[in-house]
Amino acid sequence: MDLRPVVLGRHNRGTDRLETITIDVAVLGAGGAGIRAAIALAETRPKLKIALVSKVYPMRSHTCAAEGGAAGVIKSDDSMDHHFHDTVGGGDWLSDQDAVDYFIREAPLELLQLEHWGCPWSREANGSVAVRPFGGMKKQRTWFAADKSGFHILHTLFQTSLKFPSIQRFDEYYVTDLVVEDGHCRGFTAIEMRSGQMRFFRANAVIIASGGAGRMFPFTTNGAIKTGDGMALAYRAGVALKDMEFVQYHPTGLPNTGTLLTEACRGEGGILVNKNGRRFLQDYGMGPETPVGQPVLKTMELGPRDRVSQAFWHEQKKGNMVPTRWGDCMMLDLRHLGEKKINERLPLVRDMATSYLGVDPVTDPVPVRPVVHYMMGGIDTDIKAATSLKGLYAAGECACVSINGANRLGSNSLTELLVFGRRAALSALEHLDRGASAANEAAVNAGANAAQARLRELFNRTGGTETIAGVRKEMMATMEEHAGIYRSGEGLENACATLSALRRRYAGIELHDKTNVYNTDLLQALELGAMLDCAEAVTVSALERRESRGAHQRLDFTARDDQKYLRHSLARYRGGQPPEIGYSDVVITRSPPGVRDYSGEKNAGDKNAGEQK
Repeated sequence: MDLRPVVLGRHNRGTDRLETITIDVAVLGAGGAGIRAAIALAETRPKLKIALVSKVYPMRSHTCAAEGGAAGVIKSDDSMDHHFHDTVGGGDWLSDQDAVDYFIREAPLELLQLEHWGCPWSREANGSVAVRPFGGMKKQRTWFAADKSGFHILHTLFQTSLKFPSIQRFDEYYVTDLVVEDGHCRGFTAIEMRSGQMRFFRANAVIIASGGAGRMFPFTTNGAIKTGDGMALAYRAGVALKDMEFVQYHPTGLPNTGTLLTEACRGEGGILVNKNGRRFLQDYGMGPETPVGQPVLKTMELGPRDRVSQAFWHEQKKGNMVPTRWGDCMMLDLRHLGEKKINERLPLVRDMATSYLGVDPVTDPVPVRPVVHYMMGGIDTDIKAATSLKGLYAAGECACVSINGANRLGSNSLTELLVFGRRAALSALEHLDRGASAANEAAVNAGANAAQARLRELFNRTGGTETIAGVRKEMMATMEEHAGIYRSGEGLENACATLSALRRRYAGIELHDKTNVYNTDLLQALELGAMLDCAEAVTVSALERRESRGAHQRLDFTARDDQKYLRHSLARYRGGQPPEIGYSDVVITRSPPGVRDYSGEKNAGDKNAGEQK
């Protein structure tokens, strides 16, 4: 393939050509879902050429930041039915129930596989795997490794992947475009950060496992790398983004940094109180107060994340939160657990609270507040992780299969990475077995050329007055103000208008760094473009969903409307215009929509849900 020279910066001497790397399957993202997919490919077909492409070194992927654990039925008092109904009810019946059934069946198998690969799960006194309660789950089914579960899962996957010589890693590559021809994904272009060179990866199948887009909000648990790159790649290539309006707030983030204090804090018996020392969740349909230290699986602090975050919002409006230098907070009280248990089960939580706030949870309550944590929406896939583009698959937080519906239950996501990472790999292999249709190589080359030309235009742009930081700051402020825990039609309209204007301003950004090696100016510009795409999909989808369901709460449409909106939203890319919104049916197999009841009372209604009964 003979294209124009591709070193993009000032020091291009015109001697380098766009190198083509030919592989069988490429995996974009080297977190939990990506590495699990790569392992499944290599185990099943040892002779495949597999590219594992990541913009960071794999152990810096965001999976390592997950703390609490991974859900899977393992104890005798639990059942697949319990896990199914907890997940579907927790998702406010927007989950595709066939996908949930597949997920819960595969979950224990994946967690046991991790154990065989060496994951150091915490243990009961009798040596069996320990599980802890998590919000919205009626049974204890969350496997954990102290409060560093994601780190240990990712470490286990990474060290396992090193056994397979067929997995070739391309660390610190930023993927810029998917190359699509005749409805098929034929590969992608990517920049090698350390050289500034652009390369074309010619692949028969591509799996996107690139994580979420939480950094479009200013206050988030998400690391700086979670900028929606993979979502935007698929979106621009013609794949819909599904259910993007559902953005999850985690109730317990540190108020100064947004750093997560895991739900395991409450699973182990921690309580949330307002400025009056009252366990206020009992006032919001989450059950009667129970004695401190006695775990209650259905109520109070173990309510689902959307409800607990919404309760904070209401208490804040009433003036019941604790004022701090970082804003209003509630207090997370772990003191009654004792130092021994905190050090055994929550050592990272203690370290972070002490390091970042100067508060030792052994001796003092820790101020916390809700913080953006997870995207329920993402790249539209079917139950086999396949997208509408032939040869393109997605798994993990970047994808929407959909098992999480309108609200993900804590500890389902780490298991989802494993289950659907593997499923995406199997689907990619099925695609290879069917044999891809012959490509029009001229058209494929033209696609790679076009991607290169877009990058050159960005490098050559002059006279711009906009800054990356300025546009990004306005985007974040807009999302925080209008697309947060509660939304309104007027606010969302303002957000859509502001984001459209920011999109136009983004087109005038000029790079100040024109060099090649680790050009962070270029990378931040590309990431900002991805976040703007995702932000528009969130706000336009939210504006069009005129109901309240799960993590999407409208002040002007307070009821859940199953007649009109028991459907998935589908945002479709329209160039520089706001996305077009369509809908698809939710798959319901055995759980008709009902009332989400976390009161602990049999058949009790939820006075705060705003649902149609």
